[in-house]
Amino acid sequence: MLAGVIFDFDGVIANSEPLHLRAYQDVLERHGVTLSPADYYEHYLGFDDVGVFLEIAKRHGWNLSDETLEDLIRAKGRRYVTLVEHGESLFPGAAECIARVAAEVPIAIASGALAPEIESLLATTNLRHHFEAVVASGDTERAKPAPDPYLRAVDLVRTRTEATGRNPHGTFVAIEDSRWGIESALAAGLRCIGVAQTYPIDQLNTAHLVLPAIADVTIARLHEVCSPA
Repeated sequence: MLAGVIFDFDGVIANSEPLHLRAYQDVLERHGVTLSPADYYEHYLGFDDVGVFLEIAKRHGWNLSDETLEDLIRAKGRRYVTLVEHGESLFPGAAECIARVAAEVPIAIASGALAPEIESLLATTNLRHHFEAVVASGDTERAKPAPDPYLRAVDLVRTRTEATGRNPHGTFVAIEDSRWGIESALAAGLRCIGVAQTYPIDQLNTAHLVLPAIADVTIARLHEVCSPA
């Protein structure tokens, strides 16, 4: 039985990786670091903001203090929100998918993005009311590929579902776009659908089902993934 669906954010709902890249580039440029698109997509795509800046500091031999790290994260977050507010950032069919799934079962987000970044986009696209919970960067001790974000999201959905008299038990399905996210979802015990919007299909083959895009995620597909092989 399908009990709920947990969406990743970047690369699934939000076509935001180009905006993240631009925000990182703008912030790092002030420190004399050039971040190319090829370098970003090859080395940093699976990290949250903390991980990106720590990895870049390591590669460039920075002695990065906690205070400087926090300043970088805040500056990048402000720049990202500005970019979101000035352009379209949803994948085609994402809003429709969210609405049709939320009409059937509770949904949530489990993401490595910062909460203000997620909330800003959901507010500007009028999608926030569909989600029972949002788990963002810093809400769990460990980030993806650890299972913590998905475990937290499922716990929140189950608690709120039970409070409204609905059945909180059953199978939860994750919607992911990366191998790190799929690893996190599987480790948390979720079934998983991969959407090949960031990586090619053959890099997502550890998911239970891989579809070309979020627009292809239907209620029938979600139930199919819940069925025993």
